[in-house]
Amino acid sequence: MKIAFTAKGTKWDSMMDPRFGRTEFILIYNEKKDEFTHTDNRDVANEAHGAGPRTAQRLFELNPDVLITGNGPGGNAASVLEKAGMKIFVGAGQMTVKEAFEAYNKGELKLF
Repeated sequence: MKIAFTAKGTKWDSMMDPRFGRTEFILIYNEKKDEFTHTDNRDVANEAHGAGPRTAQRLFELNPDVLITGNGPGGNAASVLEKAGMKIFVGAGQMTVKEAFEAYNKGELKLF
């Protein structure tokens, strides 16, 4: 399974980014291969509108099974991701990526 995280860095101990659309990085953890990859998303920081759909498009191209984030995507982005069949879990905004992964595995995050 591939799990995506909105994060402020590119490592296990990086803090989660509670924002979806303007997240700094999208981390992808491939459980099968036990490896991380990441995508730099900082170029949307200055977008006046459309950051959420643009981030959703990037996520769609990365094709994870699950997204773990802080507050969740806005309406337009959420509909794109839901149509893609991605499960979205929220409530990880004040955690590290590793803590968010552990909370997800324990069923402690809320399904969006």
